[in-house]
Amino acid sequence: MDFSVVQTDRQTSARAGTLATAHGQIETPTFMPVGTLGPVKGIDPQDLEQLGFRLLLNNAYHLYLRPGHKVVEEMGGLHRFTGCPGAILTDSGGFQIFSLAKLCKITDEGVSFQSHLDGSTHFITPETAIEIQEALGADIIMAFDQCVALPAEPDVVREAVRRTSLWAARCQASRRRTDQALFGIVQGGLDKDLRTASARDLVRLGFDGYAVGGLSVGESKEEMYRMLDGTVPELPSTKPRYLMGVGMPENLLEGVARGIDLFDCVVPSRHGRTGWLFTSFGRVLIKQAQYVRDEQPIDPACACPVCARYSRAYLHHLYNVKEMLASRLNTIHNLWHFSDFMRRMRTAILQGAFLQFREAFYRAQEQELPEVAVLANAETGGSRRSAREN
Repeated sequence: MDFSVVQTDRQTSARAGTLATAHGQIETPTFMPVGTLGPVKGIDPQDLEQLGFRLLLNNAYHLYLRPGHKVVEEMGGLHRFTGCPGAILTDSGGFQIFSLAKLCKITDEGVSFQSHLDGSTHFITPETAIEIQEALGADIIMAFDQCVALPAEPDVVREAVRRTSLWAARCQASRRRTDQALFGIVQGGLDKDLRTASARDLVRLGFDGYAVGGLSVGESKEEMYRMLDGTVPELPSTKPRYLMGVGMPENLLEGVARGIDLFDCVVPSRHGRTGWLFTSFGRVLIKQAQYVRDEQPIDPACACPVCARYSRAYLHHLYNVKEMLASRLNTIHNLWHFSDFMRRMRTAILQGAFLQFREAFYRAQEQELPEVAVLANAETGGSRRSAREN
């Protein structure tokens, strides 16, 4: 993996870069759709490629449980097994173990837990987590970490940070493959000092990239941004930075403003399946009765294949009769929106117009107008409010 920063915004920490992997080059900042068990639900790899995604997240915990990492390895690794032509990142599974397992016991040696599927007992160590991910064959793999639920007692968070650093060193030492990039994960809850200490521990170990974990787990947006303000400056500017599990558009925007390069979340696909459609002016809840005779596309400013062909009325009908096509079309639209949002953000950074882009986004949400219309109004002398602070 090779990462380079192409342009940095002068007024914020936003930056545009390129991330080169064995399975293609990714332009950053970028968003990763989540294919928990391989695919994004209802979407094939060719769909993702046409929607502009070059990096996908698969989850090591779920793939370890089924079909099993050894099966995937025997089938030639994730790329061959799933038919994915682009790059793949695997999460180590730490978050899933702590959040999904029926019973979970954590020691410095590792984690024993019962599967959420059948109650079977398993034991994962940092070495096992690396072994699983090396067998899966992703381009980018993650160190095993301890994620705590929020709110948490200070002693619990402090212990998780200590153990995460201990496990990170063991992950580094157990690597065997040289064709995968390994990222360390910063923990620390909502304690700025602990996050700083965690980041510095990981930087001393010298990872290929760095992730900020343990956020988007119930804290406020302001708390999340405060943790990023204190954490990101501790991470090397020459390495990619990844904010895990964050996916609402305003969070992506503010993460980019603070120097984050990579994001992942189930939001566009999960929200699509529940009829929540993202637009340049806010959300459309397609199940609502107001759309029963609405001939407009989801978003008149959107160029996705769904908006080019289908009306809100038809999508409303598909959703209400529980047609499986509804989930697929809604997900395609949402994924396009996220891909286009990240592309336009990158373009704004390259053109030195990130603050204007950020301002237009918030004004569009407030006025329920497309971002492009708000930005055009500003450029022709319309009223503009000052850019929001980091």
